[in-house]
Amino acid sequence: GTGPHGRIIKYDVENASPGMTKNDTSKLRAAPADPSEQSTLIPVSSTRKVIASRLQQSMQDAPHFYLNMDIELNALLAARKSINVAQPDEAKVTINDLLIKCAAACLIKVPEVNSSWEGDHIRQWHHADIAVAVALDGGLVTPIVWQADQKSLTAVSGEVKELVQKAQDGRLKREEFSGGSFTISNLGMFGISSFTAVINPPHGAILAIGAGREMPVVKDGAITTATMMTATLSCDHRVVDGAVGAKWMAEFKTIVENPMLALI
Repeated sequence: GTGPHGRIIKYDVENASPGMTKNDTSKLRAAPADPSEQSTLIPVSSTRKVIASRLQQSMQDAPHFYLNMDIELNALLAARKSINVAQPDEAKVTINDLLIKCAAACLIKVPEVNSSWEGDHIRQWHHADIAVAVALDGGLVTPIVWQADQKSLTAVSGEVKELVQKAQDGRLKREEFSGGSFTISNLGMFGISSFTAVINPPHGAILAIGAGREMPVVKDGAITTATMMTATLSCDHRVVDGAVGAKWMAEFKTIVENPMLALI
């Protein structure tokens, strides 16, 4: 057998032939002479090289720490449903659109998170310029909704749709994905419950959004159900202290669970 300590395994039985000897089985254990026969080389695109370089730099230079929190989505889902009743199909808002507005409001309330490390100083931005992570076949791009704190929900929604379409078509201009002050990465549509994201330089933090899922919760001493999501904030400790990041997350939870606060 070709298994541990000469054990006969399924592979041996399926590949055996009448009259096979011990010498014949040695061929099964031998590695292929040419690795190229058992693998495929995929050229690295210029986009992938840039992504690899930036993320490697981020993990090497920025001391990451992570804060996660479970947040109820019932009020946000109800708000989205109410808003979309009056919207045509092409203008309906998504949960991600609402989360962008909620994050933008938090960045103005806790501006220390809306900051970038620049060596001799920290640059604190006056507006919430939020990059939205978009997965493409060739890698990840982060088009930016500039001044999301100043724009209406429908304006943010329309801009995100346009930027995503441009990204998919390869029509993004450099100024549409360079810079910004904060990033949101949402993998909830893939069923991911929670994850930690690598900070997108020069931002001081990135928010990772997991899937909403119905779960049992305790309210007023009684067990009921609610749609919950896990949000994880990755922070650059050179810019954001633990207590500041926790304050931002608490504010984000408050606004998501009371979404009208993001629209006033």
